[in-house]
Amino acid sequence: MRAKARRGKQPCASTRWQRLLRPKGERMRILLVEDDKAVASFVRKGLESEQYAVDVSWNGEEAQTLVGEANFDLVILDLVLPKVDGLEVLKQIRGRRPSPPVLILSGRARVEDRVKGLDLGADDYLTKPFSFTELSARVRALLRRPLEPVGIVLRVEQLEMDRVERVVKRNGRRIELTPREFALLEYLMRNAERAVTRAMIIEHVWNFSFDSMTNVVDVYINYLRKKVDQGFQPKLIHTVRNIGYSLGVREVAA
Repeated sequence: MRAKARRGKQPCASTRWQRLLRPKGERMRILLVEDDKAVASFVRKGLESEQYAVDVSWNGEEAQTLVGEANFDLVILDLVLPKVDGLEVLKQIRGRRPSPPVLILSGRARVEDRVKGLDLGADDYLTKPFSFTELSARVRALLRRPLEPVGIVLRVEQLEMDRVERVVKRNGRRIELTPREFALLEYLMRNAERAVTRAMIIEHVWNFSFDSMTNVVDVYINYLRKKVDQGFQPKLIHTVRNIGYSLGVREVAA
């Protein structure tokens, strides 16, 4: 099935802001920046059927505000947008740390346009018209990638992890972890100061789809707290209400 470019009435700004900024709970969160209502609806419905949480922004200015205030696992970005051009939005996204992967979805099909988008930091470029099956496959591929290039040694305050030697220390004291605890702590450290959902943890640490009935993430977070935080100050592992967890000195707002 291919998306058809068609215009329609857009919802009022206040309604969209309430929907866009509320916590999304347990699913991978995608920001879709697309001013064509038909295309946006087509893509959103397809992604939601695959259990992603999808927020839609209709113009570049609103998208810039959202990427500055909220955490997304992926951004799907049109280039021809009202108010602010898509390439300017891309530049702002690439100025963030951590910076989510960006898939450009655009009618600009010339080689020069694709090269420019990729050179400015896009991770992938798909031209319209497009197959949703191909878009879905590209989304899955991007979400499997690490958020940022990762060094051999990760550090958050006095907590240190050597990813090659598989050694974890806090204040110089070695902490013994099981392989699963190590993988969970590594994921949290790679996303330091960022809220991650239980679904994101399940996808990256256990590599299977999230089951809302399971408490395996909470159980392992408990194990980590006893080993990483107990007897140390400041506490590094925080619960982010309605979202999941974060690791860092500062608590991340929900």
